[in-house]
Amino acid sequence: MMEKTLLLVDDEENITSALVRLLRRDGYNILRANSGTEGLALLAQHQVGVIISDQRMPGMTGTEFLSKVKELYPDTVRIVLSGYTELNSVTDAINRGAVYKFLTKPWEDDLLRANVEEAFQRYAMKIENARLTQELRQANDDLKHINQDLEQRVERKAREIVHNLEVLRVSQEMLEAMPVAVLGIDKDGLVVIANQLAHLFFSMDGTGSSLLGEAADTIMPADLLAWLSSGLHQRHEDAKLFSIAGHDVRCWCRSMGEFSRSKGVLLVIDVGSLIETFEKSWTGT
Repeated sequence: MMEKTLLLVDDEENITSALVRLLRRDGYNILRANSGTEGLALLAQHQVGVIISDQRMPGMTGTEFLSKVKELYPDTVRIVLSGYTELNSVTDAINRGAVYKFLTKPWEDDLLRANVEEAFQRYAMKIENARLTQELRQANDDLKHINQDLEQRVERKAREIVHNLEVLRVSQEMLEAMPVAVLGIDKDGLVVIANQLAHLFFSMDGTGSSLLGEAADTIMPADLLAWLSSGLHQRHEDAKLFSIAGHDVRCWCRSMGEFSRSKGVLLVIDVGSLIETFEKSWTGT
């Protein structure tokens, strides 16, 4: 719990002594000063929540003192305790916010105690509001940094996607330039990669309809599928001869995953001798 420190400023020793006797029962840590200058010195050394100051003091009036306190320690709750005749000289300070309340001498004990308690409640609210404001400011700063980091990640991801798309385009162009039919079949047996020669070879009507998403077992003979699913293919393995769509062709198969996270097989079919046939079907000659 935050200590409740009260500063009493009055050049009359008997006044501060009487206030100490009245207020110490409420558990306050009470500091005393006999002038505004001495009060400022104590404020520099202690965290004071509430200040009660007389108005008429030599060297510096109470409102002058509290006006300086407002500039230096704006969270403090400042009270003037003086004779009723001093109200006019205090009004301007009240209007400027330098003084929270004006209490008259002589005071009524219970009323004074209640006002001091209320002042400390006000001070506690100020401190809590300042704490919450700081936490909110910190949270906003953290959120700003998170957003900046997220934006940078999104930007990097976007660049990565653009790069990957370009790599895919280049890879597809390389596949199209090869004089062989190439198909990628995933672990579920679906065609996920196919170049144009593969499309044409497996649709000998010359339409070159897309094979992507087709089940391999609907377009390939059983002996070829058995070989593809055997998992026995090696990098140095020679081509095997299969009859596909009435054509005897050489096939190579490699398990995917050596250079990527892909699972499945890559099938390469030598269709070099059939390219002329494909070209005639394209042109209709």
